[in-house]
Amino acid sequence: MINIYRKTALIEAVSYLILLFVAMPMKYIFSVPEPVKYFGWLHGVLFILFIVLLLSCWIKYRWSIMRVAGFFVGSLLPFVPFIFEKKLKEEYDA
Repeated sequence: MINIYRKTALIEAVSYLILLFVAMPMKYIFSVPEPVKYFGWLHGVLFILFIVLLLSCWIKYRWSIMRVAGFFVGSLLPFVPFIFEKKLKEEYDA
């Protein structure tokens, strides 16, 4: 379960970065709105999956509410999910 969560978190984080740093500039600088439509939709689906897996891990691994809240807030900030993924990998691979 933790590996599925970690991989989904990474994919969701990459989709967020693509949305912010590729699709949004294409829309607002070059007037090409299609990337925002498609990457926004993809990111939304991945974010919902991320939340479902986060709640599943919360139950399965008995994480504290502060840890779950930290992972949630971290998912809203660019680059933070990569730090959390590294820490989870170290914690659960040991």
